[in-house]
Amino acid sequence: MIMSSTHDPVLVCISILIAVAASYTALDLAGRIRASQGWLRRVWLATAAVAMGGGIWAMHFVAMLAFRMPGMHLDYHVGLTLLSFLVAVVVTGAGFAVMSRARGALPLLGAAGAFMGLGIVAMHYLGMAAMQMAAELSYHPLWLGISVVVAVGAATAALWLASRDQHPAERIGAAVLMGIAIAGMHFAGMRAAIFTMLPGAHMIEAPSVSQTTLAISVSMAAFLILFLALVAAMFDRRFALLAQREAEALRRSEEQFRALYRGTPLPLHALDPDGHIEHVSDAWIELLGYAREEVVGRPLINFLTEASARQLIQRDWPELLAAGALDQREYRVVTKSGAFLDVVSAARVERDAAGGFVHVVGGLTDVTDRKLAEEALRQAQKLEAIGQLTGGIAHDFNNLLTVILGNLELLRKRLPDDPRTRRLVENAFEGAQRGASLTQRLLAFARRQDLRPEPIAVAELVRGMTSLLQHSLGPMVRVETHFPLGLPPAQVDANQLEMALLNLAMNARDAMPDGGIIDISATERAVDGEFADLAAGRYVKLVLSDTGFGMDEETLARAVDPFFTTKGVGKGTGLGLSMVQGLVAQSGGRLTLRSALGRGTVAELYLPVAEGAEQALPAPPLPAPMPSRRLTVLAVDDDALVLANTAAMLEDLGHRVIPAVTASEALGLLRGGLSVDLVVTDQLMPEMTGLELATAIIEAWPRIPVLLVTGLVDFEVKAGQSIRILGKPFAQDDLATAIRDVAASASVIRLKQRRES
Repeated sequence: MIMSSTHDPVLVCISILIAVAASYTALDLAGRIRASQGWLRRVWLATAAVAMGGGIWAMHFVAMLAFRMPGMHLDYHVGLTLLSFLVAVVVTGAGFAVMSRARGALPLLGAAGAFMGLGIVAMHYLGMAAMQMAAELSYHPLWLGISVVVAVGAATAALWLASRDQHPAERIGAAVLMGIAIAGMHFAGMRAAIFTMLPGAHMIEAPSVSQTTLAISVSMAAFLILFLALVAAMFDRRFALLAQREAEALRRSEEQFRALYRGTPLPLHALDPDGHIEHVSDAWIELLGYAREEVVGRPLINFLTEASARQLIQRDWPELLAAGALDQREYRVVTKSGAFLDVVSAARVERDAAGGFVHVVGGLTDVTDRKLAEEALRQAQKLEAIGQLTGGIAHDFNNLLTVILGNLELLRKRLPDDPRTRRLVENAFEGAQRGASLTQRLLAFARRQDLRPEPIAVAELVRGMTSLLQHSLGPMVRVETHFPLGLPPAQVDANQLEMALLNLAMNARDAMPDGGIIDISATERAVDGEFADLAAGRYVKLVLSDTGFGMDEETLARAVDPFFTTKGVGKGTGLGLSMVQGLVAQSGGRLTLRSALGRGTVAELYLPVAEGAEQALPAPPLPAPMPSRRLTVLAVDDDALVLANTAAMLEDLGHRVIPAVTASEALGLLRGGLSVDLVVTDQLMPEMTGLELATAIIEAWPRIPVLLVTGLVDFEVKAGQSIRILGKPFAQDDLATAIRDVAASASVIRLKQRRES
């Protein structure tokens, strides 16, 4: 006999609530599975399996307890009931495991849903098989198939929903639908069950508890477990949110630090324990000229010269790792363009709280310009020392030439009328004059004074220094000059122009290592707005060209920069062309350079024409003027040869000479009552210079004129002092002219009362 059955509506409703709650909890926990990694992911996977599988089992068990058959006592086999629980948990866990790795792939989700759905069907019919009653259980095929389809569909839908992020409202709606579907699967399976009373069957006597009480107990346990799972998920979500916020804050902080690090104006780098570059600042990239991807990950030594890389590997890096910091060390780096830069680098090891290595932080300071300036300063100091030495040597050489020229001139007057002997004396005299011209140029090189522009005959100045140029440039360089007739004088400092031409000639010689030609020429040029930095007017265009290897565009653009030089260390200061440009600019002109590789270099100096000055031809030398009367001259010089030569020339001019070897001796003679008409004194003497002696004489004996003989060019006589300067070496004619001028000026000087000595 087929038995009829009923269901307790209260327990049915409770079972459906359990299914909905389990579905919601499973969907919520699925989000934790996706958001977790490692062992925590496995914990949440197990929790979701227990919540979903256990919830489905609890729903099934409560629904089974809601089942009633009048006159039939029901009981349940404990082992099969527990087995059905394990089946539900295992198949649900397997489904969620596949879902967590499927990343939304529908084929995998469909297969996992079919497996999970069939497992839930197995759980259901295991639970049905656990029923103990005096009846035979069979199933209607149609409803059995419906229950299987509903189970597979519900499981697949559950996994698909669990693989997606849902809004809480969407999650609730999905949970309600899933709960109803799960309950529908159960009741479809129950609808498929057919109970047939066994004939003569007797009820099994076994202790049991009330079905309602058991259902409520299972329901309470299920709700408690699901609630605890939701609470755990809520706290985990909160902790994950806090961790995410901290990670986001840390990320933003790191991005800000990285932006600050990259944007710092200092060339900074960070290195790993092997010396590979981890980070570099934008200034570092700009300094070396590489792209960031060409730098990061490469060893720092790849950007150093061989010697600097060896220094870093063998000495500095071990010291840095051992001491934790490295003071400033000098290296040479190689830019992407192949240029070498001198840098100073300091570094420090950064460690974490546990003392572990994090990275090495270091920086580069470009000292290339500073080192070039230091080298240029050393070269300038050498030049200054050479200038001082040259001045001293030239002064002593002047004294010797003064003696030689003076004695040769006196000897020439006393020679017999022998052409051969006279020719020898003339040759010696001409050689001494050349030496005098050379010493004057050496003294001009050694002087330190402001520009003194004056009308200068450029052609005569160049011809006068041709011999000096030829000797300075060597035999492999030929100097040619071309000047037109009637070239007007230029307003420029003669000595500085000589130095400028010498600088240009030396540069030209260095550009012609195998020899060549230097051509110097000049023309008059009218300028009217052709150059922005040159006023309209008349100029003497002085041109010096060579046949050297020339300069490329980059070198030509920097040629006049101070301290820029293409010569090796110690072979150039980089100041030559800048000094030439400064001279021409201060004189009111300009320097123009034209050059090309393989075509030599042309330097054009535009010098303003000296307005109102006529270029006069040199007048023939006049015979030495004789004074109108015989003078008593006090000659003062610490050099006995020079003093004897000066005395001989003065006596030959008809004057009476009283010698004195020191300024003190000369002042002693004057204070002793010696009456003289003129004092001729040397400038450089021990204890008191000639200018100091002249000042003392003028203050005490203002009627006595002073003739100051010197080879120096860097001192001036105060206005109002009756002092005439005669440059060394001098000829007798020069001495006679100077005495005449001093005597003439002394006759118009306002006399002062003689001071008592």
